[in-house]
Amino acid sequence: MEGTGGSSASAAAPVNQWLLEFSRRFQHYLDKSTPHSTYRWIGTVGIASIYVLRVFYLQGFYIVSYGLGIYLLNLLIGFLSPLVDPELEPSDGPTLPTKGSDEFKPFIRRLPEFKFWYSFTKALCIAFVMTFFSVFDVPVFWPILLCYWVVLFVLTMRRQIAHMVKYRYIPFNLGKQKYGGKRSSAGSSGTRAD
Repeated sequence: MEGTGGSSASAAAPVNQWLLEFSRRFQHYLDKSTPHSTYRWIGTVGIASIYVLRVFYLQGFYIVSYGLGIYLLNLLIGFLSPLVDPELEPSDGPTLPTKGSDEFKPFIRRLPEFKFWYSFTKALCIAFVMTFFSVFDVPVFWPILLCYWVVLFVLTMRRQIAHMVKYRYIPFNLGKQKYGGKRSSAGSSGTRAD
């Protein structure tokens, strides 16, 4: 009996070692991709395009696409929401300014951009893999699903935008602000040392 358990443990050791090494390498490349948000999103758009083309070509897997759309909508809500919702949790920590005289406090997302991207991309990959199994190709009348998803999206975004207006926050960083400071006096005086 002891020999049987020992041989299965020794057979599993290389597999576990390979999985651990794969996990480390994957995490390494994931960490290296963190500052390159534009390239990450371009890759995700590429994956989404391949997924859409596959679903269009197969003329099926609409229920998988609907589930993917609902999940992505849920991720989007987390991405657009503040970490501390002023409606639900009055806190002593940093909150959103509600009056014009309040001090500026940065917007902190409930779901950070990197986690949003990672979950978005992972969901696309899982949905893509599901299109290779016919068990997930449930016959449905897709226009109804599409209409229901659009209505759900519009109602959810209307509620989210109303929340943004009420608590005066913008969940997007539109780049570094540029201030019109003093002009260089060297350029206006005409005397420059070259």
